[in-house]
Amino acid sequence: MEIRKPFASVTMGEEPFNFLRALCDGVIAGATAGVVVETVLYPIDTIKTRLQVAHGGSKIYWRGLYSGLAGNLAGVLPQKSPETFTNLINRASAIFVGIYEPTKQKLLRVFPENLSAFAHLTAGAIGGAASSLIRVPTEVVKQRMQTGQFTTAPNAVRLIVAREGIRGLYAGYSSFLLRDLPFDAIQFCIYEQIRIGYKIAARRELNDPENAIIGAFAGAITGAITTPLDVMKTRLMVQGSANQYKGILNCAQTILREEGPAAFLKGIGPRMLWIGIGGSIFFGILERTKLLLSQRHFDLGQKS
Repeated sequence: MEIRKPFASVTMGEEPFNFLRALCDGVIAGATAGVVVETVLYPIDTIKTRLQVAHGGSKIYWRGLYSGLAGNLAGVLPQKSPETFTNLINRASAIFVGIYEPTKQKLLRVFPENLSAFAHLTAGAIGGAASSLIRVPTEVVKQRMQTGQFTTAPNAVRLIVAREGIRGLYAGYSSFLLRDLPFDAIQFCIYEQIRIGYKIAARRELNDPENAIIGAFAGAITGAITTPLDVMKTRLMVQGSANQYKGILNCAQTILREEGPAAFLKGIGPRMLWIGIGGSIFFGILERTKLLLSQRHFDLGQKS
């Protein structure tokens, strides 16, 4: 009698695990995918942010949809010139994938093969926690520029620190973790599990369009599930020194009392669209970059 497994299973090869190589490959692949996704889909993210911070019948303005892009790509580190500033890699994506990939590979060797989902969930949460140290200041500056509070990233960083201290750059940190740790874990788990199951059924490696479709599905579903958390995170990050909300719980209670339950789903359309398309591009480029790097390592090994 065949024993049914609760999750898609994966069998790791016998090749020795090289943590440093997995880390470096993850950083390169994550940075490449992150920059492309952020640049292409930034206007949708800006619209989503403006919808979420709008109170009552406030109007949404449509100018400056790329406001804050330079800061997001650069990881909010001021540079001497705009050209250098905007050409820096997306450090958050690089750090996330750089931590996720070796952690995933290590955990897949620890967990039973039929429990690979737990390896993906754990690796996603660990990668999210590590990258949050850069992602949160980046997100704070980006969203305040998107809502018209600042015009340049260096100016935003300087004024936020002057008015609110270093803690201002980490406004909404707890709500960010509350949203992004589950998001990262769920999205990557869904993507990896569907991908494993598809490979088993097809009995071959997946091509780029297939990886992209799976990535789009995983991103859109996870984006919809975590929209209420995203609304609270956005409100906490853009409030500045006004301190309208005193924390996650107070933010949730205030939104519910003043605007009703529907307010927790503000921006769900643009968010699903943005993350769905973003997931398609991100995972497609991620898998292609990982494959190219793997082929390069193989070619170098053949020559040596």
